[in-house]
Amino acid sequence: MRVAVLGAGVVGVTLAYELARDGHEVTVVERHAEPAGETSFANAGLVAPGHAYTWSSPKAPRILWRSLFEDGQALRFKPSLDPRLWSWSLKFLRNCTAERARTNTKRKVRLCMYSQGELNRIAAETGVDYHGLKGGLLYLYRTQETFERGAANTAILSEEGLELRAIDRDEAARIDPALAPVKDKFAGAVYCPSDESGDACVFTRNLARHCAERLGVVFRFDTAVEGFATEGDRVTGVRTDRGVIAADQYVNCLGVFAPGMAKGMGVSLPVYPIKGYSVTLPIDGRNNPPAIGGVDEDNLTAYARFGDRMRITATAEFAGYDTSHSPSDFDHMLGVARDIFPDGANYEQPSYWACLRPMTPEGTPIFGRGRYRNMTFNVGHGHMGWTMAAGCARVVADLLAGRKPAIDLTGMMLPG
Repeated sequence: MRVAVLGAGVVGVTLAYELARDGHEVTVVERHAEPAGETSFANAGLVAPGHAYTWSSPKAPRILWRSLFEDGQALRFKPSLDPRLWSWSLKFLRNCTAERARTNTKRKVRLCMYSQGELNRIAAETGVDYHGLKGGLLYLYRTQETFERGAANTAILSEEGLELRAIDRDEAARIDPALAPVKDKFAGAVYCPSDESGDACVFTRNLARHCAERLGVVFRFDTAVEGFATEGDRVTGVRTDRGVIAADQYVNCLGVFAPGMAKGMGVSLPVYPIKGYSVTLPIDGRNNPPAIGGVDEDNLTAYARFGDRMRITATAEFAGYDTSHSPSDFDHMLGVARDIFPDGANYEQPSYWACLRPMTPEGTPIFGRGRYRNMTFNVGHGHMGWTMAAGCARVVADLLAGRKPAIDLTGMMLPG
């Protein structure tokens, strides 16, 4: 079967691998000159079922409200005249009840755990390098109050079989010796020994190369999707700025641009761009970089080490499709990084980045078909796209083959 995958981020390329592995003839359509040119380019890099809590929680509305008047909030709301911002935000707020947050978090962690296993399988099958680091992740808390609350919150993840341990600061420093000089800044940590990290961009580009060279996947780069040719209940071709590409099946993996393309096909996708910021720093022989990744939970600043680089990420900004940034946007996260790892990287050579996370109000992705029976959606992975990509790829490959996926998709399928 000929399958056209739209989008060459980590979600689209991982799907291309699974489809080609199943024996399909795969073409990937991408508007950039190479894979991972959008959200997958410089994300946090954490493969983190241990951090799979949904953002739409009971505390989120207060944080968003405070962000209108105070800087430094983890979630920031920037009002605009975009009606989609307001309609999506209302759906987000409806999911901020304790009951819905619990349901969404459980669905999310189950998918993340499944996906991590699929990622490890793909890495073993292909041998692709991505600066992967195993050994767990540390979720650090600066006050006794936040530590106790964070430890208590782990129950919702542990109920799904994920191992998480509340540890004191001395044990955190034993797990990552880079924390030893600053351990007194923290009250404790939650340690998830099965979590890991790796560079999603490096993975995506190396896997794309493997797909092209070993599996015959065709990549159409510098090719922008403009629309679709249809006949009855079927798509007959994807219209691009370089002509029409025909296939038997089509999969929309266009991230934040998926809703625009879906709208013209009569499908309303509740996916909205949530802006995130990251800065990458060379380690340059510094004496004390982190051994494993983690999150400063009181500042909601994540960090990960990729070989000779360190990545710092923070902030979720409800700001539409704006990806602009200035050095001052990174001051807070760099201050947090310096505080934890004063000799962890060369802070004089920052590489700044801002991207758009394709979020759903629930925090879980969307699968399935709309009005056209040969157009499938694999969208809405939000801030966990790197963690979720491999499992979602397997889910969609199974759906296209008429097989029952290995994971329950309740709440994640388009109606119909």
